[in-house]
Amino acid sequence: LEAAWAAGVRYFDTAPLYGLGLSETRLNRLLRDKPRNSYVLSSKIGRLLRAVPPDQRDGFGKWIDVPARKEVFDYSYDGTMRSLEFSLERLGVDRIDILYAHDLDIFTHGGGEAMQARLEEFAAGGYRALLSLRDQGVIRAFGGGINEVDPCLWLLERCDVDIFLLAGRYTLLEQEALERFLPLCQERGVGIVIGGPYNSGVLAVGPKPGVHYNYSPAPDWVLTKAARLQRVCEAHGVRLVDAAFQFPLRHPAVVSVIPGGQGLGEMASNLAAAKAKIPDALWEELRAEGLIRPDAP
Repeated sequence: LEAAWAAGVRYFDTAPLYGLGLSETRLNRLLRDKPRNSYVLSSKIGRLLRAVPPDQRDGFGKWIDVPARKEVFDYSYDGTMRSLEFSLERLGVDRIDILYAHDLDIFTHGGGEAMQARLEEFAAGGYRALLSLRDQGVIRAFGGGINEVDPCLWLLERCDVDIFLLAGRYTLLEQEALERFLPLCQERGVGIVIGGPYNSGVLAVGPKPGVHYNYSPAPDWVLTKAARLQRVCEAHGVRLVDAAFQFPLRHPAVVSVIPGGQGLGEMASNLAAAKAKIPDALWEELRAEGLIRPDAP
């Protein structure tokens, strides 16, 4: 975090889910002495954290040295207000710039009916809370932080949202969002932050054994396409990770990319990717080879 700040990074995204509150607590230490207007901060609603005995906590095998908490989904009006209050306390700030309704998707809730129930819960409750918070100036903007395009479209068509954090669905591997979602956001002036531009790692390190895609071991089609992408990048003297970082930013609706970084090495790689010079010929060859869509900017 200190290396990111020193390099000029000023947008920090977090959530109650990340480390079961630990992510927000760590940001507290980083941001405590920074002028509040010098950075942009986003967090999320949709989960409350309930204290439990250590052996009953969530996230074994995923979260390490985290508080003993269990996540409870809650997209209601009161749940949204409570989530914000807890986040403000963990972060040690008096306001959050952007709040995302977190994980309103099939991937998280296990099926279409369950997702639909959560979307409707949010529309009837949490959405009204976020409208009120925006009107009061407690937050500056809100939207959805989601892993799939369809629920984003559902919200976009029904709610007065400002921004989406779309995770993993507009990358060198996947561009389905170009069909309806990104053009509609551009038309309505809704901003897009792209999370997971490396699709859980495969676009950062290439098609190596054991590499991950979408939080799981990469399937064969991903490894094959990643290898083809890497060959084209290498032919132009560009790292695959550099192209993966910069590709989403070429779309006019995309306002930021958040790749994450687990240590100083990954942060240094991200910073290098942000500054890399990529020739137009690379993008042209990727289109010619059918590796990115012809309508991708």
